[in-house]
Amino acid sequence: MSEPVYMGDAVSAAGYRLAGLRVQVPDTAELLAQIEQACTDAPLVLLGADLAGQLPVAELDRLLSRVTPAVVVVPDVRGQAALPDLAKRLRQQLGVLE
Repeated sequence: MSEPVYMGDAVSAAGYRLAGLRVQVPDTAELLAQIEQACTDAPLVLLGADLAGQLPVAELDRLLSRVTPAVVVVPDVRGQAALPDLAKRLRQQLGVLE
Protein backbone atom coordinates (compact mmCIF):
# COMPACT_ATOMS: atom_id res chain seq x y z
CA MET A 1 0.00 0.00 0.00
CA SER A 2 1.30 3.44 -0.83
CA GLU A 3 1.77 6.22 1.68
CA PRO A 4 -0.71 9.05 2.33
CA VAL A 5 -0.42 12.21 0.25
CA TYR A 6 -0.34 15.83 1.38
CA MET A 7 -1.25 18.46 -1.21
CA GLY A 8 -0.77 22.10 -0.36
CA ASP A 9 1.76 24.87 0.16
CA ALA A 10 5.51 24.21 0.02
CA VAL A 11 6.24 25.13 3.65
CA SER A 12 3.65 22.73 5.06
CA ALA A 13 4.71 20.11 2.52
CA ALA A 14 8.24 20.11 3.94
CA GLY A 15 6.90 19.13 7.37
CA TYR A 16 4.64 16.42 5.98
CA ARG A 17 7.55 15.05 3.95
CA LEU A 18 9.59 14.74 7.14
CA ALA A 19 6.68 12.80 8.67
CA GLY A 20 6.88 10.27 5.84
CA LEU A 21 4.05 11.39 3.60
CA ARG A 22 4.32 11.81 -0.14
CA VAL A 23 3.80 15.51 -0.90
CA GLN A 24 2.69 17.54 -3.88
CA VAL A 25 2.57 21.28 -4.42
CA PRO A 26 0.03 21.24 -7.25
CA ASP A 27 -0.29 23.60 -10.16
CA THR A 28 -3.56 25.55 -9.83
CA ALA A 29 -4.35 25.09 -13.53
CA GLU A 30 -4.65 21.30 -13.14
CA LEU A 31 -5.64 21.26 -9.48
CA LEU A 32 -8.71 19.04 -9.62
CA ALA A 33 -7.06 16.53 -11.96
CA GLN A 34 -4.05 16.26 -9.65
CA ILE A 35 -6.28 15.71 -6.61
CA GLU A 36 -8.23 13.01 -8.46
CA GLN A 37 -4.96 11.30 -9.39
CA ALA A 38 -3.83 11.38 -5.75
CA CYS A 39 -7.16 9.82 -4.75
CA THR A 40 -6.54 6.88 -7.06
CA ASP A 41 -3.02 6.28 -5.70
CA ALA A 42 -3.19 6.95 -1.95
CA PRO A 43 -5.10 5.56 1.04
CA LEU A 44 -5.44 9.08 2.54
CA VAL A 45 -5.30 12.53 0.92
CA LEU A 46 -4.65 15.60 3.04
CA LEU A 47 -5.51 18.93 1.41
CA GLY A 48 -4.08 22.18 2.71
CA ALA A 49 -6.77 24.71 3.66
CA ASP A 50 -5.45 27.21 1.12
CA LEU A 51 -5.73 24.62 -1.64
CA ALA A 52 -9.21 23.55 -0.55
CA GLY A 53 -10.30 27.19 -0.70
CA GLN A 54 -9.43 27.30 -4.40
CA LEU A 55 -11.82 24.48 -5.27
CA PRO A 56 -15.46 25.06 -6.20
CA VAL A 57 -17.73 24.28 -3.23
CA ALA A 58 -19.49 21.42 -5.04
CA GLU A 59 -16.18 19.74 -5.90
CA LEU A 60 -14.86 20.15 -2.36
CA ASP A 61 -18.08 18.62 -0.98
CA ARG A 62 -17.73 15.68 -3.37
CA LEU A 63 -14.12 15.09 -2.33
CA LEU A 64 -14.81 15.36 1.40
CA SER A 65 -17.69 12.91 1.22
CA ARG A 66 -15.49 10.17 -0.25
CA VAL A 67 -15.11 7.07 1.86
CA THR A 68 -12.07 5.60 0.14
CA PRO A 69 -9.69 7.26 0.20
CA ALA A 70 -10.54 9.68 2.93
CA VAL A 71 -9.93 13.29 1.92
CA VAL A 72 -9.28 15.67 4.83
CA VAL A 73 -8.65 19.42 4.89
CA VAL A 74 -5.78 20.36 7.21
CA PRO A 75 -4.59 23.80 8.34
CA ASP A 76 -1.50 25.34 6.82
CA VAL A 77 1.56 26.07 8.95
CA ARG A 78 1.18 29.82 8.70
CA GLY A 79 -2.53 29.80 9.55
CA GLN A 80 -3.35 32.07 6.61
CA ALA A 81 -6.25 30.02 5.24
CA ALA A 82 -9.28 29.21 7.35
CA LEU A 83 -10.57 25.66 7.56
CA PRO A 84 -14.04 25.00 6.16
CA ASP A 85 -16.81 25.42 8.74
CA LEU A 86 -17.88 21.80 9.21
CA ALA A 87 -20.86 22.58 11.45
CA LYS A 88 -22.27 25.06 8.93
CA ARG A 89 -21.76 22.60 6.08
CA LEU A 90 -23.60 19.86 7.98
CA ARG A 91 -26.51 22.15 8.88
CA GLN A 92 -26.73 23.24 5.24
CA GLN A 93 -26.75 19.65 3.99
CA LEU A 94 -29.44 18.72 6.52
CA GLY A 95 -31.51 21.77 5.62
CA VAL A 96 -31.50 23.26 9.11
CA LEU A 97 -29.60 26.50 8.59
CA GLU A 98 -30.28 29.14 11.21
